[in-house]
Amino acid sequence: MLGPPYERQTIDLGTDEEGPVVATLVRRRAERPTGRAVLYVHGFVDYFFQTHVADFFAERGWDFYALDLRKYGRSLLPHQTPNFCRDLSEYFPELDAAAEIIRADEGHDTLLAMGHSTGGLIVSLWAHARREAGLVDGIVLNSPFFDINAPWLVRRPLAAAVSRLGRRAPQRILPFGLGTVYGESLHADHRGEWRYDLAWKPLAGFPVRAGWINAIRAGQRQLRAGLDIRVPVLLACSTRSYRGTKWHESATLADAVLDVEHMVRWAPRLGPHVTLARFDGGLHDLTLSGPAVREKVFAEVGRWAEGFLGAGPTDPEPAGPPAARRPAEDRAGASAEG
Repeated sequence: MLGPPYERQTIDLGTDEEGPVVATLVRRRAERPTGRAVLYVHGFVDYFFQTHVADFFAERGWDFYALDLRKYGRSLLPHQTPNFCRDLSEYFPELDAAAEIIRADEGHDTLLAMGHSTGGLIVSLWAHARREAGLVDGIVLNSPFFDINAPWLVRRPLAAAVSRLGRRAPQRILPFGLGTVYGESLHADHRGEWRYDLAWKPLAGFPVRAGWINAIRAGQRQLRAGLDIRVPVLLACSTRSYRGTKWHESATLADAVLDVEHMVRWAPRLGPHVTLARFDGGLHDLTLSGPAVREKVFAEVGRWAEGFLGAGPTDPEPAGPPAARRPAEDRAGASAEG
């Protein structure tokens, strides 16, 4: 998919009611490794394609790993319902496996988890559930999905009714979706600057199913009741949201998917050590914002990691001849395709 220096490793997760299940771990090694690693988890209707994020960390000595969750992106198999789950804890096995590979198999002593949107909610719940295991040393949340972007009547009573339906008929398709505004703001064939696979990340998303809403609502309720994440957390989001269903230039300077005030409101429920950073002009995926904004995002992430994880430097390594790569036997089991 991406080619060198990216590699990928398939994680076998057995079977579910639809058949075989896999997740995919994509890796980009730093030329001068420092024992630090990032584990990136994408959002809904998403997969890893943000190679500039991997470049940022790799240039600073971090080995970068991105997990395409089951039924997303590289892990989506022909017999599966795209992006579907019944409970967000279904993703914990691949997160556990990825952490095991990064820490035990490849010997990293510092692990930073980075979750975007739905991935931010999943990573938060996983870190809470695994808090005694010490799997991660810090968390960066990029516009996490902490509440449904709708009026109170919809996100509480109506969502509760949909959740009940989701328990009885989880595959029921609901009569609403994501719209195309956000996708148009990103993709280079429309109004954005990024190229990615529209089969895995279609402009209008995949059908939203009742069982998925039930899973999201249960996870959000757990978050809002309070988690106990014991490592430092950086929550980053835009300063404003765009709520229109038709295209407007304002969508290029705001979160066109979620309500950023929900993220701010529920951030303290993550744990005792949460830093909030907001970026004027930021998109839903802050790393896909305009160049000036994403430069500020990366600078803030670098400063935060240096301050709270003792994981500097924040500047890229000086140019020069690349250090020798790790021996080939260390890369056993991975493919040279990203």
